[in-house]
Amino acid sequence: MTDSTAAFVLGTRPEIIKLAPVIKACQRRNVSTLVIHTGQHYSESLDDVFFRQLDLDPPDVNLGVGSGSHGQQTGEMVLGIEEHLVETQPDVLFVQGDTNSTLAGALAACKIDGIEVAHIEAGLRSYDREMPEECNRIIVDHAVDHLYPPTEETAALLRDEGIPGDRITVTGNTIVDAVEMYDETAASTSSTLSMLDVDAGEFDLLTAHRAENVDDRDRFANILFGVAAAAQHRDNEVIYPVHPRAQDRLETFDLSVPDCIRAIDPLDFFDFLRLESTASLVFTDSGGVQEETCILGTPCVTLRNGTERPETAFVGANCVVGHRPDDIVAGARRMDSKSGEWEPPFGDGHAAEHILDDVGLESQHAERETESPAKEAPREL
Repeated sequence: MTDSTAAFVLGTRPEIIKLAPVIKACQRRNVSTLVIHTGQHYSESLDDVFFRQLDLDPPDVNLGVGSGSHGQQTGEMVLGIEEHLVETQPDVLFVQGDTNSTLAGALAACKIDGIEVAHIEAGLRSYDREMPEECNRIIVDHAVDHLYPPTEETAALLRDEGIPGDRITVTGNTIVDAVEMYDETAASTSSTLSMLDVDAGEFDLLTAHRAENVDDRDRFANILFGVAAAAQHRDNEVIYPVHPRAQDRLETFDLSVPDCIRAIDPLDFFDFLRLESTASLVFTDSGGVQEETCILGTPCVTLRNGTERPETAFVGANCVVGHRPDDIVAGARRMDSKSGEWEPPFGDGHAAEHILDDVGLESQHAERETESPAKEAPREL
């Protein structure tokens, strides 16, 4: 009998973070892994830092697809992923989330006999079909063999779409595993607060990078103006790590960032996690940041008209305000009084183990741990 092999397709930094606990759980079980990086986010230096900080081996394969239209990017990924899956024949392929890499991995694997396909973070819905991510989520959820929604609410959405219940298992979200695994290490190793000369609780944090926000000049300008106005009311500086897409749009649109917003280069995982955990308030259009701030106890204002993470709003950790300046200011005032004492809705921090238990991945040589694994120190950068 040979050991099991689990393949992973990833292409963006959030996928690296959320799949890291599953990859490490495979290692604890002595399950072989094959990690295929599509290169969808193609900042090699940032990707390298993320793998090192999360104590992951470099990807086995890097397709280096890079930018392009959705069709071109996805098509090139499917071809490259298929080639490596046919060659290695893993038992199961894991994809996570809603990116073009997620879609390409699912499409490539579901057409190869003998490979089961599992979707981690299944069932999220924004009901905004203008978002390419929404189309990706729906297609992937209806194509794969195993669906792992983070909550009972997302599982119900899948059943409402006619997906058989025996394919659906609520596991919690692996972001809880990742935050619990690395938060203390980030706190002890990150020097970002001193480097930025800010004190915990005395600044706000902004992320804005989604196409529907930064590709529209007026909307992007309104977001910057609204966040600045909200911060000025609260007498706080705003730290804004600028995504390359947003930086390009700032230059193309000749937009000025207000004085109270300090634009900085993108951050590695530990530095960004440290800012999330110590900010007074976070403004974001990122789904992952909504989850992370909810887990960390930091109030969040979401700069979109809807969210596929409504649980964060249900527990009082988040409010969804859109992009009008007056609404952003009102949302900040509403969240300013929050204490962070809500109960995170995304599981018990053992989602990775629940997933592997359900899919049946276990080496005949595995020595299972009965306790939660200790937090591991990162490699030196």
